[in-house]
Amino acid sequence: MKRYLYLSMTPEALISSMLPPQDFGDYIAIGAKKRTKGQAMFFEVDVEKLDNSYFPLHIIEKECNPQPDGRPKRSKYLSAYRVLENIPIDALKNLFLTTEDGKTLELKKCEFIPKDETPLHLYQQLSPVNPRVASNLSPVEYGKFMTSPNNAVRFPKLVFVELRLGELATNPISGYSTNLPYSNINHLRDCLIDLQKQESKPTKTIIRFYKGDILFQTIKNGFFVSDQEQTIFYKYPSLDELQRNHYSWWRSAYRVEPY
Repeated sequence: MKRYLYLSMTPEALISSMLPPQDFGDYIAIGAKKRTKGQAMFFEVDVEKLDNSYFPLHIIEKECNPQPDGRPKRSKYLSAYRVLENIPIDALKNLFLTTEDGKTLELKKCEFIPKDETPLHLYQQLSPVNPRVASNLSPVEYGKFMTSPNNAVRFPKLVFVELRLGELATNPISGYSTNLPYSNINHLRDCLIDLQKQESKPTKTIIRFYKGDILFQTIKNGFFVSDQEQTIFYKYPSLDELQRNHYSWWRSAYRVEPY
C-alpha cells in the first residue's frame, strides 16, 4: 500500500499517510467519524528531496502501516514546527484545496503569467503566519520582499494567496466596494490610499491574525510559495472552468454567490 507525504497548512505540519490526496482531504476536513468541519489545504511532498537530518523520515516505514483490520493508516505526524522552512521549494508537488464538507480540488504548478496587472494588491498569508496584507508590490516582488534578509522581520519561505480588490486595486479613494466581502473596507481603503502615495513601506497590515476560512470566490489568480531564490505558482481555475470541470467542488466551495 502506497505511502504519501503531505505538508498541511491547517495547521502547518508534515504528515505521512496511506490515503491518496482526495481521501486525505476528506479525512482532514471532516474526520474519520464525520463529526468535524473545516477547510483543509495541503501540498503533496516529494520525500526524496527532504533532509533526513531534520525530519524523522525513518519512522514512516516503521509507523505508517495498515491498521490491524487492514484499513490504511490515515495520518502519522512527523513534524509540526518550522516545517515549511525546512522543505525545499522544489520538493513541493501539487496543491490540494478541500472544502469544509470534504470536496478536494487539485492545483498543479505552472508558470505565473501576470494578467490585468494593477498597482495595488491584497494578500492573505497562509504559512508560517497568516495576517492579511495590502501591498503595492506584485506577487513575485512581494514574495521576495517578505523573505529578504534585509528585513527586520522576515520568513525563509512564505505561502500566500492573492485576493480580489475589484476597483480598489486602481482607485482606492472612490472605487466601488459593495461587492467585496471584507468586513473592514474603510481600513482597507485607508491602507491602499497610503500605498498608492508610496510614502511609506510597501506593505500595510489589514488583519493581524486571520481566523476564518478562505472565501474561495475572493481568490484573484492563485497561490504562491516564495523564498529569496524563486516563486512557484498554483493557478486557481476561472469560475467557468470550475463549473465545467469541477462542479461538485464548486457547489461546495461557492455556497455564497460569487460576485
